[in-house]
Amino acid sequence: MKKTTLTLAAAALIAVAATPSFAGDCASSKAQTSGQSDIRTASFVSQAADMNIVETAIAAGNFTTLVAAIQAAGLVEALSGEGPFTVFAPTDAAFAALPAGTVEGLLADKEKLTAVLTYHVVPGIVMAEEVVELNKAETLQGESVKIKVKKGVVTIDDATVVTTDIMTSNGVIHVIDAVLLPKMNKDKK
Repeated sequence: MKKTTLTLAAAALIAVAATPSFAGDCASSKAQTSGQSDIRTASFVSQAADMNIVETAIAAGNFTTLVAAIQAAGLVEALSGEGPFTVFAPTDAAFAALPAGTVEGLLADKEKLTAVLTYHVVPGIVMAEEVVELNKAETLQGESVKIKVKKGVVTIDDATVVTTDIMTSNGVIHVIDAVLLPKMNKDKK
Protein backbone atom coordinates (compact mmCIF):
# COMPACT_ATOMS: atom_id res chain seq x y z
CA MET A 1 0.00 0.00 0.00
CA LYS A 2 2.91 2.37 0.73
CA LYS A 3 4.21 1.90 -2.82
CA THR A 4 0.77 2.79 -4.21
CA THR A 5 0.63 5.90 -2.04
CA LEU A 6 4.06 6.98 -3.25
CA THR A 7 3.09 6.30 -6.83
CA LEU A 8 -0.06 8.36 -6.44
CA ALA A 9 1.90 11.18 -4.91
CA ALA A 10 4.38 11.22 -7.77
CA ALA A 11 1.59 11.24 -10.29
CA ALA A 12 0.09 14.20 -8.50
CA LEU A 13 3.35 16.04 -8.82
CA ILE A 14 3.39 15.46 -12.53
CA ALA A 15 0.00 17.02 -12.82
CA VAL A 16 1.11 20.04 -10.94
CA ALA A 17 4.23 20.39 -12.97
CA ALA A 18 2.20 20.70 -16.10
CA THR A 19 0.15 23.59 -14.86
CA PRO A 20 2.48 26.59 -14.89
CA SER A 21 0.69 27.73 -17.99
CA PHE A 22 -2.27 28.41 -15.73
CA ALA A 23 -0.44 31.13 -13.83
CA GLY A 24 -2.64 34.03 -12.97
CA ASP A 25 -5.98 32.27 -12.49
CA CYS A 26 -6.55 33.20 -8.88
CA ALA A 27 -9.76 35.15 -9.15
CA SER A 28 -11.56 33.04 -6.58
CA SER A 29 -8.67 32.58 -4.17
CA LYS A 30 -6.87 34.74 -1.68
CA ALA A 31 -3.52 33.72 -3.16
CA GLN A 32 -1.85 36.06 -5.61
CA THR A 33 0.21 35.47 -8.71
CA SER A 34 3.77 36.68 -8.74
CA GLY A 35 4.07 38.28 -12.14
CA GLN A 36 4.18 35.11 -14.24
CA SER A 37 2.77 35.58 -17.69
CA ASP A 38 -0.66 34.11 -18.25
CA ILE A 39 -0.24 31.84 -21.27
CA ARG A 40 -3.15 29.52 -20.65
CA THR A 41 -6.35 29.66 -22.60
CA ALA A 42 -9.91 29.22 -21.42
CA SER A 43 -10.19 26.08 -23.53
CA PHE A 44 -7.10 24.56 -21.92
CA VAL A 45 -8.40 25.30 -18.43
CA SER A 46 -11.72 23.66 -19.24
CA GLN A 47 -9.88 20.66 -20.75
CA ALA A 48 -7.85 20.21 -17.56
CA ALA A 49 -11.03 19.26 -15.71
CA ASP A 50 -11.35 16.31 -18.10
CA MET A 51 -7.68 15.27 -17.77
CA ASN A 52 -5.99 13.69 -14.78
CA ILE A 53 -3.06 15.34 -13.06
CA VAL A 54 -0.43 13.66 -15.23
CA GLU A 55 -2.22 14.44 -18.47
CA THR A 56 -2.66 18.05 -17.38
CA ALA A 57 1.03 18.43 -16.57
CA ILE A 58 2.10 16.99 -19.89
CA ALA A 59 -0.38 19.13 -21.82
CA ALA A 60 0.76 22.32 -20.07
CA GLY A 61 4.33 21.81 -21.28
CA ASN A 62 5.93 23.97 -18.56
CA PHE A 63 6.70 21.14 -16.16
CA THR A 64 9.12 19.07 -18.19
CA THR A 65 11.57 18.64 -15.31
CA LEU A 66 8.82 17.59 -12.92
CA VAL A 67 7.40 15.15 -15.46
CA ALA A 68 10.88 13.69 -16.12
CA ALA A 69 11.38 13.28 -12.36
CA ILE A 70 8.04 11.54 -11.97
CA GLN A 71 8.89 9.20 -14.82
CA ALA A 72 12.33 8.47 -13.34
CA ALA A 73 10.75 7.66 -9.97
CA GLY A 74 8.19 5.35 -11.62
CA LEU A 75 5.25 7.37 -10.28
CA VAL A 76 3.31 8.16 -13.45
CA GLU A 77 0.60 5.53 -12.94
CA ALA A 78 -0.14 6.66 -9.42
CA LEU A 79 -1.18 10.17 -10.42
CA SER A 80 -3.24 8.85 -13.25
CA GLY A 81 -5.28 6.97 -10.64
CA GLU A 82 -8.46 7.83 -8.83
CA GLY A 83 -7.04 10.18 -6.20
CA PRO A 84 -8.07 12.73 -5.22
CA PHE A 85 -4.82 14.65 -4.71
CA THR A 86 -3.69 18.20 -4.08
CA VAL A 87 -0.38 18.88 -5.79
CA PHE A 88 1.92 21.82 -5.15
CA ALA A 89 3.68 21.78 -8.52
CA PRO A 90 7.04 23.49 -9.05
CA THR A 91 7.70 24.96 -12.48
CA ASP A 92 10.73 24.27 -14.68
CA ALA A 93 12.14 27.60 -13.46
CA ALA A 94 11.83 26.37 -9.86
CA PHE A 95 13.92 23.30 -10.67
CA ALA A 96 16.44 25.44 -12.58
CA ALA A 97 16.91 27.60 -9.46
CA LEU A 98 18.18 24.66 -7.41
CA PRO A 99 21.94 24.51 -6.78
CA ALA A 100 23.96 22.97 -9.62
CA GLY A 101 23.86 19.18 -9.57
CA THR A 102 20.77 18.91 -7.34
CA VAL A 103 18.40 17.66 -10.04
CA GLU A 104 20.99 15.22 -11.38
CA GLY A 105 21.64 13.96 -7.85
CA LEU A 106 17.94 13.39 -7.25
CA LEU A 107 17.52 11.57 -10.55
CA ALA A 108 20.39 9.26 -9.55
CA ASP A 109 18.77 8.41 -6.18
CA LYS A 110 15.28 7.00 -6.76
CA GLU A 111 14.45 6.78 -3.03
CA LYS A 112 15.37 10.42 -2.38
CA LEU A 113 13.64 11.53 -5.59
CA THR A 114 10.44 9.75 -4.54
CA ALA A 115 10.60 11.41 -1.11
CA VAL A 116 10.96 14.86 -2.68
CA LEU A 117 8.14 14.29 -5.16
CA THR A 118 5.68 12.90 -2.61
CA TYR A 119 6.48 15.85 -0.33
CA HIS A 120 4.64 18.00 -2.93
CA VAL A 121 1.41 15.98 -2.69
CA VAL A 122 -1.36 16.15 -0.09
CA PRO A 123 -4.11 13.52 -0.08
CA GLY A 124 -7.60 14.79 -0.90
CA ILE A 125 -8.68 18.04 -2.52
CA VAL A 126 -7.63 21.22 -0.72
CA MET A 127 -8.83 24.31 -2.58
CA ALA A 128 -7.11 27.69 -2.16
CA GLU A 129 -9.83 29.00 0.16
CA GLU A 130 -9.08 26.06 2.48
CA VAL A 131 -5.28 26.27 2.13
CA VAL A 132 -5.26 29.83 3.48
CA GLU A 133 -6.99 28.62 6.65
CA LEU A 134 -4.27 26.03 7.39
CA ASN A 135 -0.86 26.38 9.01
CA LYS A 136 0.38 22.98 7.84
CA ALA A 137 -0.65 19.99 5.73
CA GLU A 138 0.59 16.40 5.90
CA THR A 139 2.07 15.16 2.63
CA LEU A 140 2.15 11.68 1.14
CA GLN A 141 5.85 11.61 2.01
CA GLY A 142 4.86 11.69 5.70
CA GLU A 143 6.17 15.10 6.76
CA SER A 144 4.05 18.24 6.90
CA VAL A 145 4.57 21.37 4.82
CA LYS A 146 4.25 24.72 6.59
CA ILE A 147 1.62 27.09 5.20
CA LYS A 148 1.73 30.85 5.80
CA VAL A 149 -0.39 33.73 4.51
CA LYS A 150 1.01 37.26 4.67
CA LYS A 151 -0.62 40.21 2.91
CA GLY A 152 -2.56 37.84 0.67
CA VAL A 153 0.52 35.88 -0.43
CA VAL A 154 0.51 32.17 0.37
CA THR A 155 3.74 30.27 0.96
CA ILE A 156 4.27 26.54 1.27
CA ASP A 157 7.53 26.12 3.20
CA ASP A 158 9.76 28.58 1.26
CA ALA A 159 7.79 28.48 -2.01
CA THR A 160 5.21 31.05 -3.08
CA VAL A 161 1.94 29.87 -4.57
CA VAL A 162 1.64 31.60 -7.96
CA THR A 163 -1.47 29.90 -9.38
CA THR A 164 -4.29 28.13 -7.56
CA ASP A 165 -7.23 25.80 -8.05
CA ILE A 166 -6.40 24.12 -11.35
CA MET A 167 -9.00 21.36 -11.30
CA THR A 168 -8.27 17.99 -12.89
CA SER A 169 -10.35 14.82 -13.03
CA ASN A 170 -8.51 13.41 -10.00
CA GLY A 171 -7.53 16.43 -7.94
CA VAL A 172 -6.32 20.01 -7.88
CA ILE A 173 -3.00 21.65 -8.71
CA HIS A 174 -1.51 24.75 -7.10
CA VAL A 175 1.60 26.04 -8.92
CA ILE A 176 4.59 27.07 -6.79
CA ASP A 177 7.80 28.93 -7.61
CA ALA A 178 10.29 26.70 -5.74
CA VAL A 179 10.97 23.01 -5.20
CA LEU A 180 10.01 21.80 -1.73
CA LEU A 181 12.65 19.75 0.05
CA PRO A 182 11.66 17.65 3.05
CA LYS A 183 13.79 18.02 6.20
CA MET A 184 15.27 14.56 5.77
CA ASN A 185 16.73 15.67 2.44
CA LYS A 186 17.88 19.07 3.66
CA ASP A 187 19.82 17.43 6.49
CA LYS A 188 21.63 15.10 4.07
CA LYS A 189 22.91 17.91 1.84
